[in-house]
Amino acid sequence: MQHFIVIGNPISHSKSPQIHHAFADSLGLAISYRRQFCPTDADSFRAVVEAFFCGGGVGANVTLPFKEIAFELCSPINGGALSSYAQSAKAVNTLALRDGKLYGDNTDGRGLVADLIAQKVDLQGKNIAIIGAGGATRGVILPLMEQGATLTLFNRTLLKATNLKDEFAPHGMIGVQSLDALATGDFDYDVIINATSATTTGQQLSLSPNLKACVAYDMMYGKPSAFLAHFAKQGARTLDGYGMLIHQAKLAFEMWTGTQLDLDKVALEK
Repeated sequence: MQHFIVIGNPISHSKSPQIHHAFADSLGLAISYRRQFCPTDADSFRAVVEAFFCGGGVGANVTLPFKEIAFELCSPINGGALSSYAQSAKAVNTLALRDGKLYGDNTDGRGLVADLIAQKVDLQGKNIAIIGAGGATRGVILPLMEQGATLTLFNRTLLKATNLKDEFAPHGMIGVQSLDALATGDFDYDVIINATSATTTGQQLSLSPNLKACVAYDMMYGKPSAFLAHFAKQGARTLDGYGMLIHQAKLAFEMWTGTQLDLDKVALEK
């Protein structure tokens, strides 16, 4: 039996065990996947990771607040290795051992792209707006640009968005706008993505009635979204982040097990 964990704080809410056990059931694999609570300091996280892999663990997922700590742990400077997606995101959500080294990947952005593609949303040459310039945004920029999308970032602190624009300049041009522009501007995007925690915290985003999109995507899920409600009233197609959760988990599971999943054969409950 292969053993997996998801490390976080808090962690009791995580749906990862149900998702990964459903993946395994669809393939007839016997696995153990459990939640692992960890104190928030780096030393405790390192101790949990080392104990897990030294004990024969195969793969670990990493959730808040440890993704940046996991990135540092997997840095080549610390004897680890990182995927290109983890390097661009500066965060790790998937851990494994490769050639005796701790290997860190980030499947979040590719999970978002895979969900959009599965939902028949065309990304090639499309104008996509992303609200926020934090870790969630950083993780999805490269996968979206690889699909040929043109990106514009909206953020309260313009300097933070500009820094991301400059950092990803080798991959293509990114536009930047102040978050205030969403409240007053006249914009029309193919896709608009909420990468802030506003839906989770209950914070209201000020959105102009002249802000339009064909598809609105909230990376959060499980709570009513005022962001999605705004675009639903305009007749836009609305999607939440549950599909992203499934697809990022699929990528991790396939990497760990060397299998290929058919999600149509997986019994999942939202």
